Amino acid sequence: MKYLKTPQHQCARRFSSTRLGPPLSPLSSRDARAGRPSFGGNPSLSRSTMQPAAEPAKMECFWSSWKGQAMDLLYWRDVKQTGVLLGSVLLLLFSLTQFSVVSVVAYLALAALSATVSFRIYKSVLQAVQKTDEGHPFKSYLDMEISLSQDQIQKYADNAQLYANTTLKELRRLFLVQDLVDSLKFAVLMWLLTYVGALFNGLTLLIMAVVSMFTMPVIYEKHQAQIDQYLGLIRTHVNSVVGKIQAKIPGAKRKAE
Repeated sequence: MKYLKTPQHQCARRFSSTRLGPPLSPLSSRDARAGRPSFGGNPSLSRSTMQPAAEPAKMECFWSSWKGQAMDLLYWRDVKQTGVLLGSVLLLLFSLTQFSVVSVVAYLALAALSATVSFRIYKSVLQAVQKTDEGHPFKSYLDMEISLSQDQIQKYADNAQLYANTTLKELRRLFLVQDLVDSLKFAVLMWLLTYVGALFNGLTLLIMAVVSMFTMPVIYEKHQAQIDQYLGLIRTHVNSVVGKIQAKIPGAKRKAE
């Protein structure tokens, strides 16, 4: 029987092989049965030496699993889960179109507190009537570790710094006209955005972006051949027009690499 290899299964297999190290030799197998610690027949190999190698693999598997779950949501693999998420996000965005951010946050906090306080009181009364001692109903969530490690904070800070530096360099290149064609393209884009801004506000554009995120991947998956064909024609036409513009504008022609 063949099993479907999901990203979670592949990560679990890869992390297990990384964590456990090389296969045990016959000597190490006998040591294991005798109760003596042995790592692949190599006395110098210990758990402490294998632990650093396991951490990057665990982090890689975590991000791979997260990306796989995000793709499953966007491609509607689980219709119920994706529908709940999309409905919640759209409800939040539509609420922001009618109320201020402060009001929406306050109402959401009050709704969450009403649910948790009511559930806590219900469980307390139920325990008093049944004379049981089940403890706090949210004990498992209260004991859950949610703090970020120093390495995670440093990693996110490094990524943010990289994106900020890249954006600043690109903006400097465009505004100081390092490449005339790219600066003209940027100017045309900004000019088109003036019309978009006159028709829609930021929240409307955000709602359209969210709807597109949950609909365009499915449409592209079903009609990939036709869409790729039309995109190829559009790309060819745009490249032809850009080439003609470059030939007519002095100094706009790119240097041959």
